[in-house]
Amino acid sequence: MSARRALTSLALLLLVVGCAGERQPTGMKIPTAVPHAVRWAGGHLPQFSAGNVLPEGNAQDGLHAFLSGGLSLDRNTATFWAVRGQQRSIQINYLSATGGTSAPFLKLTLTDPIFVPGRGNLAVGDSVLITVTIDPNAIEVSLEPTGLQFGNPAEMKISYGGAAGDLNGDGVVNATDAEIEAKLLGMWYREGSNSTWEQIPASQTIADKSFTCALQHFSQYAVSFLEYAVSW
Repeated sequence: MSARRALTSLALLLLVVGCAGERQPTGMKIPTAVPHAVRWAGGHLPQFSAGNVLPEGNAQDGLHAFLSGGLSLDRNTATFWAVRGQQRSIQINYLSATGGTSAPFLKLTLTDPIFVPGRGNLAVGDSVLITVTIDPNAIEVSLEPTGLQFGNPAEMKISYGGAAGDLNGDGVVNATDAEIEAKLLGMWYREGSNSTWEQIPASQTIADKSFTCALQHFSQYAVSFLEYAVSW
């Protein structure tokens, strides 16, 4: 009797092991740990121009010329001074791959920086130097000082039009890219290169291929989507 029970137990054990060793059903999708960042068309950083938007009533046409108001742009980095209690904005445009047309890439607006890491709280009227660095490979920006905090959130609008429709970077614009744009694309951030990416709330406008989001603090931001691996 005990021998029969032992054989039954062994059979059940082998059945469990066999089931555990079976492959996942064809087509099962398992999310990878790292989102896929949307890349610039042609695999290279385009040329940029920048301007700053002064407080309402002080600007003639809304966008002032490059280098006005203390703004500077060096290759893929732009800097400007933000002042607590004053609205300050920067707008960065990019040239198309042919260099013939210019389109908006990023607009950043802030009025209420309240805390600078390593420096402390800002009083009304105090200023802090803001740096925007554009990634040379992906549609991604780093905003510094990292960890700068806001009372009223800053607003960032970023366009992914520079990918020219090829959102998955396979060299072909097709229905897959349209599905990515409609269902998967979003805004992601991380605190540093050693941190993991996390998705943040953002409002998407497909008509002008952009996301707008409120920022409570500065870090690294990217237009990305979560890739899926297929198990066969």
